[in-house]
Amino acid sequence: MQFMTTGWRHAVAACLFLFSVHCLGSGAAYATSDVASGPTPPSPNFIVILTDDLGYGDIGAFGADKIKTPNLDAMAEQGAVLTNFYAAANICTPSRAGLLTGRYPIRTGLGHQVIMPDDTRGLPAEEITIAEMLGDKGYRTALVGKWHLGHQENHWPTLHGFEDFFGLIYSNDMTPLVLYRGTDAIEQPVDQTTLTQRYTQEAIRFIEDGGEKPFFLYLAHTFPHIPLFASERFDGRSEAGRYGDTVEELDWSTGEILKALKRLGKDSNTLVVFTSDNGPWFEGSAGPLRNRKGSTWEGGYRVPFIAQWPGQIEGGRRSDAIAMGIDILPTLAALANIDMQDARTIDGKNIWPVLTGADESPHEHLLLFNNEDIVGVRTQDWKLATHSYYREHYIPLSVFDYWLLFDMSDGVGESYSLARENPAIFEKLRSIAADETKKFEPLRKVPAPSIGPATEAE
Repeated sequence: MQFMTTGWRHAVAACLFLFSVHCLGSGAAYATSDVASGPTPPSPNFIVILTDDLGYGDIGAFGADKIKTPNLDAMAEQGAVLTNFYAAANICTPSRAGLLTGRYPIRTGLGHQVIMPDDTRGLPAEEITIAEMLGDKGYRTALVGKWHLGHQENHWPTLHGFEDFFGLIYSNDMTPLVLYRGTDAIEQPVDQTTLTQRYTQEAIRFIEDGGEKPFFLYLAHTFPHIPLFASERFDGRSEAGRYGDTVEELDWSTGEILKALKRLGKDSNTLVVFTSDNGPWFEGSAGPLRNRKGSTWEGGYRVPFIAQWPGQIEGGRRSDAIAMGIDILPTLAALANIDMQDARTIDGKNIWPVLTGADESPHEHLLLFNNEDIVGVRTQDWKLATHSYYREHYIPLSVFDYWLLFDMSDGVGESYSLARENPAIFEKLRSIAADETKKFEPLRKVPAPSIGPATEAE
């Protein structure tokens, strides 16, 4: 397979920089004024561990009891936990696009549904990923695991800033399923029982091989997306069935990576983030949250988030400040002292102050998208829900004048609407939803749906 070089893509990106500052939307260009204050080490290392379909309630630090996650629980005790952290979407392709670009997925052209094997879509060349941003700063970069942002040759991860790639190009329920190293197919059929172990070995090898050069590792696990597999060591071990087996192996993997960092003396200069691309699908627990992956409710979007950095993040910190996957890019940019003033519109914010002690989120509100529709507006204390599903129908609630306003600070969640009791708050959030919908409308790739059959999440 022949792949294009990166030169043409960067040329296009450079031409679009100044134009993209003025792109439609509410985000602001990122600048060095947002750089984290305090004596953070120069050129720190970054590891982002992303699981696939892990539920909010599937690890001990977020309430799991049948699934044992001692390494993640220890990571939470030694680092920071965000309890109101949202994936950028309720399904994986747009969520991953948002995480890697710092932009709402609709901006990338990947806001609508997941990429299927016969799909020609992919992350546009002009988008700047975390890997490209840090690679230009001299970082080594690697993707270990699942890509799912385009599998045509012009959308390969090695054309989006990742020097190393070892993994799958899309979800493990899709065919043909092939394991790649770089652009070379190395295994078909794929032995999925050993994937988590092999991802872990590759991740540790990458950490070990770079000497003192700073690195960015994006470890995007295949599981617990179905079909579920675990190695012999973990198969049948969990009280939560095979799903629990896969999660306990993910916990082991995280522990191995943290031990490697400590063994190599790199833990004091490495920020490690652990989260999920969306809520649980057929199995798994959304904890106290309503519904799950693919829905317009909290269980589809809100996911676990843990960050650890010895000496920089105080252990045992737990914050309810709202944040989202789109915040990871600007946060890493701030810590690496990268100026993105001339880049495209960035919707994410630097959440390093939240991880290190600030009480308030940098976001006044977050937008929740289902495909290209804004289906929720979340502020710190409130959430406006604008769409739902019923049987085979996808329903804009406004058609029935049935807007729902939930108090997210009372512990009850999305159970009872208080729109009548809080008219000023309701009108403010409804106005935000209307304004943002109008603002993003020109970026749609698919016409807005009317009431009709729902589309299954993938």
